[in-house]
Amino acid sequence: MITHPDKLLFPADGITKGELARYYESVQAVLLPHLRGRPVTLERFPAGIAQKGFIQKDIGRGAPAWLERVEVPKKGGKTTYALVDDERALLWLANLNTITPHVWVSRVPELDWPDLCVFDLDPAREDDGALRDAALGVRALLEELGLTSAIKTSGSKGFHIVVPLDRTANYDTVWRFSHAFGAALVKRHPDVFTQEFSKADRGGRILIDTGRNGYGATFAAAYAVRARPGAPVSMPCTWDEVARGSVLPRTFTLRNVPARIAESGDAWAELHARPYALTVPLERLATWLTADDLAAAHAASVRRPKARKR
Repeated sequence: MITHPDKLLFPADGITKGELARYYESVQAVLLPHLRGRPVTLERFPAGIAQKGFIQKDIGRGAPAWLERVEVPKKGGKTTYALVDDERALLWLANLNTITPHVWVSRVPELDWPDLCVFDLDPAREDDGALRDAALGVRALLEELGLTSAIKTSGSKGFHIVVPLDRTANYDTVWRFSHAFGAALVKRHPDVFTQEFSKADRGGRILIDTGRNGYGATFAAAYAVRARPGAPVSMPCTWDEVARGSVLPRTFTLRNVPARIAESGDAWAELHARPYALTVPLERLATWLTADDLAAAHAASVRRPKARKR
């Protein structure tokens, strides 16, 4: 049951909690396969997106007894994450004013072995053509490594590009691969890509963010609504759509996605049909990069802005 269904979550668009819940209910058939087994972090907005929301990892004692969950060790204790495996759990999220579920790249019971590697393209400025070319550049370099990728809109500024994995690589290996891939991409196209975390140091280039591949890190789930005006959705799409420019990061919204699914189904339905090992791609990357390349990439990814003097 959805309490206070008339609560406005997207005031400028007139979108209520009830409409958000109906959206998630309507897309459950395509959404749940991408959620099942993945620890979920809740991005909640009890007062709507005009007010500051918060991130909730631990579901605490208030979660219903029937909700599936997984306990993950952390320093000094544990975190209990929700597992959203069915419609009831999905609507429970919506009833908590959870606009965006964020998920791990691994699933229970094999949480140490990711089944996805994620690259998040974060542009410094809006330039649809440059972003499209950058996404296609990521795909091309992955193909050089023998890897086929899939893409979805972020619902924000960029795209998420994913490679399905066969769970033979642990988190450390997946992170090393993604980071080295980012370094190779920057080395090939230094005027287009950067691994500088600090926006002040990006110089207008597109961040190839590989941080989604660390243990406990998350990314917006496929078909998740984002907490931005218009209720954009992080939507699986096709590479042809991106290449034609017919799909941009905020093309899909809570109000147009159900019709799209009814017409075209799930663009990621076969995502895990051909998972990959990373042994050979890592070996090939090692021939492309020097120790100095990797050191520079690491320095860029951890650099933070200097504090301003008051």
